[in-house]
Amino acid sequence: MKIVLLLLLITLSEATIGVFVKLTDGLIPIQTLNFYALSFAAAFLMAVMPLATGRPLRFPKGNLKDTAIIGVLIATQISVFNYAMTLVPIANAVIFWSVAPFFVFIFSALFLGEKARKSYILIFAVALTGIVLAKPLEGGHMIGNLVALGDGAIYAAMVTYMRYEGKTEAGNDIAWSMLAGALILSPALILAGPGTPAATISYAALGMDLPVMLWAAGLGIVSTGFAYFGISIVLKTLNANVYALVDIIVSPVVASTLGYLIFAEIPAQGMIYGGALLLGAGFWLTREMSRGAENRAVHPCQCA
Repeated sequence: MKIVLLLLLITLSEATIGVFVKLTDGLIPIQTLNFYALSFAAAFLMAVMPLATGRPLRFPKGNLKDTAIIGVLIATQISVFNYAMTLVPIANAVIFWSVAPFFVFIFSALFLGEKARKSYILIFAVALTGIVLAKPLEGGHMIGNLVALGDGAIYAAMVTYMRYEGKTEAGNDIAWSMLAGALILSPALILAGPGTPAATISYAALGMDLPVMLWAAGLGIVSTGFAYFGISIVLKTLNANVYALVDIIVSPVVASTLGYLIFAEIPAQGMIYGGALLLGAGFWLTREMSRGAENRAVHPCQCA
């Protein structure tokens, strides 16, 4: 029951990414916001993971290459995804990002020699139908939709790399990978500027002014740090691919719902129908690919 509750909290925390990005209201350049977020996430993970594991946080001197590469991939994936959030409604970003399982299959087939099954043909046809119905190239959101689609490929590259390296155990190297990602993004402070993190935004509904840095901290601690921390715990008990199956469906739905409730973002009818087909196809493909490979990595938390 505790694992189910934690999985629910993880899903909710991941779904808040777009909310926190949009709440900053452009007062912090997105490149710098990504740096702040990864910095908060790294600090959070380094503080709580030793308490959760009962082991001190040790510098991964024997695993520097993997830690750094995963850090680069995390920084890239998070940066591109958050950038997409600034361009399109939350529903668009999370739905088009959900093509990730299909890129995982493509990269795994190309680089890991994983063979396709006959059922994949039907799955890909369903996914393609969903993309067509969602109309990523129409309307004023074309660039953002394409960025979200591209981010699905980046996430898939990260998963494929972990499979190649045989990462199947959840460890605490993720805290160091997060720190590496923050360091990689640190030039944004100079190139894009620090923004105005001390500025406040007035919220009439709440009757108070809140600092924009609060949302940057929320993006790092809640949406990123807590999510990765929770996943590292869940993966010790729950089959990794079971987690992936739940996350593929639930997180985009919750994120889209938050976009509607908080920002009154109403997805187009084609996006709703196309997104449903795409999410369902992604769920189906992940389930098919997990047969006989239940311990394969599906998340960057699986980097011991």
